[in-house]
Amino acid sequence: MTTDEQEIETEAARWFGIHDRGPTPAQNEELAAWLAADGRHRKAFCMFQEASRSFDQLSALRPLGEPDPDLVLRPALWSRRWIRIALPLAAAAAVLFGYFLGWRPAHSSGTRFKFSESVATDVGQLRTLSLPDGSQVELSTNTALVATFDPAERRIRLARGEAHFSVAKDPGRPFAVEAGGVAVLAVGTAFDVRLRSEAVEVLVTEGKVRVDDAVKGGSLLPPLNTAPAASGISATGGTEAMLGAGQRAVIPIGQTQPSDPSPSVAAIVAPVAPAQIARLLGWQQKRLYFDPTPLSEVVLEFNRFNRQKLVLADAATGAVRVGGSFQADDGETFVRLLESSFGITAERRDGEIVLRLPH
Repeated sequence: MTTDEQEIETEAARWFGIHDRGPTPAQNEELAAWLAADGRHRKAFCMFQEASRSFDQLSALRPLGEPDPDLVLRPALWSRRWIRIALPLAAAAAVLFGYFLGWRPAHSSGTRFKFSESVATDVGQLRTLSLPDGSQVELSTNTALVATFDPAERRIRLARGEAHFSVAKDPGRPFAVEAGGVAVLAVGTAFDVRLRSEAVEVLVTEGKVRVDDAVKGGSLLPPLNTAPAASGISATGGTEAMLGAGQRAVIPIGQTQPSDPSPSVAAIVAPVAPAQIARLLGWQQKRLYFDPTPLSEVVLEFNRFNRQKLVLADAATGAVRVGGSFQADDGETFVRLLESSFGITAERRDGEIVLRLPH
């Protein structure tokens, strides 16, 4: 390994430790800039993420024939933070050690294990959840989900918010994410699901997924013979429509019958350029990106990440178009920009900031 590579790994380890403890907004910006500066930076950082996930999965190891995790390994997990530099070696050695002693991950046995966990993030908080099958879930701000695994399937119920799923391949046990009456079905792929009050949004970043009605069954994607050529919808195994990498589906949720969570109409599908995908996933670095966009929409995004809410005084203020890149959890700086560059006045009250154009 060259001196340059060693320095990159050392810096990646330092940033991973900061990221794991919970970075400040300023540190988030520095990390984003460091990752973007060189592809080797992102590769090294991802290496530590993968090693950390492997280390965390020791909690699922158990002696052969035993139903519960082995308690001997638990103390090792408590000291995870002091071995950041040696994570790749430590994680690999620990797994090999377990195999030599006759342990196996629970999901490698003939009968797959059962698993259930509820996870939630607060306003402005991000979290990464490593699942025992090797899959990873990145939860956005104010997000809640329940993960339930059994021998037949892996199922996630997204109750609110947004999450990105990197799914470990397991052809014999599908991975399903349910949100707002929509079921996104995968075997091994990566995709983002956002549950809004009026729609469910599905963005595929790797592989292909099915998008079905979780209540009534059947695909919500447009029929293959009527889908626009640019939509990228493809068929596998015959005529089954699939949403592919670089594609986004928006499925309106029925509003007339609250008791029926099924979507009201089929998905609206469109291709998404790589640059736009990066913008849509900017929340992973707590960044918001806008082309000239009505302030009413921008305010909604900022309010997802901040307890101090932005309030529009009237429709005219909401129609002002704003563009740029912003720190998602720094609403105060954004408001100062509106005041200085757009002539908007801001009235700060308890827990909210009222925005209005001058009369």
